[in-house]
Amino acid sequence: MEKTGRRRFFKRGATALAAMSATKLENLGAVSRPPASPGRPADPAPPFKLGLVTYELAKDWDIETIIKNCEAAGFEGVELRTTHRHGVEPTISKQQRAEVRKRFEGSAVRLVSLGSTSEYESPDPAVVEKNVENTRAFAELARDLGCMGVKVRPNGFPKGVPHDKTLDQIGRALAKCGDIARDNGVEIWVEVHGEGTEDPPNIRRIMDVANHPSVGLCWNSNDTDVEDGSVVKSFDLLKHWLRSCHINELWRAPAPWGASAGQPPEKTTPGLPEQAGFPSYAKPYPYHELFRLFRGANFSRYTFCEIPASAEPLRLMRYYRAVWQWLAA
Repeated sequence: MEKTGRRRFFKRGATALAAMSATKLENLGAVSRPPASPGRPADPAPPFKLGLVTYELAKDWDIETIIKNCEAAGFEGVELRTTHRHGVEPTISKQQRAEVRKRFEGSAVRLVSLGSTSEYESPDPAVVEKNVENTRAFAELARDLGCMGVKVRPNGFPKGVPHDKTLDQIGRALAKCGDIARDNGVEIWVEVHGEGTEDPPNIRRIMDVANHPSVGLCWNSNDTDVEDGSVVKSFDLLKHWLRSCHINELWRAPAPWGASAGQPPEKTTPGLPEQAGFPSYAKPYPYHELFRLFRGANFSRYTFCEIPASAEPLRLMRYYRAVWQWLAA
């Protein structure tokens, strides 16, 4: 081959390799793009925000500590879960409610919602009615505090009762709760929760029966959302009702180049006692895809961090925000 021919051959080969590499890098960027550089503009900030559920990282914090740590770590909203040290319960007085509201409104942290444990699957009508009334008390508290919503939940199927009957019963109870929420200027957020009841088709049945504009969903980032490594099918089933979101261990997100060789999926949350109530995660969770779907749905509310307690909570929260920003980019 003549020298000019060889030069032309190698030049064409180098050009082809560069094009192939650029294509691969662009495809990788569709999964997880690198940080902004002088040659590439930054991605726009996500329309949704990062918040904190006080269960269980902040279960022992008072209001001052919650606000101080959220401000320091850049968390913009909070969901106060019932029974925790903060003490924000339906039993507090009008004056105490006004003080809590004033404290949050004077901070950089929004008091977004209240996390009740109201549930409506019991076969005993008296128990269901008691939970509806508990929801009323939380809706009135949320109104006084300036919250957007009250989180409620299904909590599995009672034994010996047909599943369809239970799902319909939960939906009808939620319709009543929707009227209560509407009258108080707040919303009801149904957590995708409970063994069996958390399956997206079952949650869809509940929401179809409830059929109330004041009743929406709190996405809960469960293993049962994931099918063939994707949450698209579950998201499409439930996105119409999306009002809030709980996110958990962001380390569950798969690497952009695929699973690490020889690394098995986690079977539990390390260091957490089983009685704490967190699920035993068995699958990677595609958080980057979920956040992309949130962008596509114009979801502009809060993704609430719900993780176990830590000996270094503020340090953990800062790391958590950094990972959240990467996945949401």
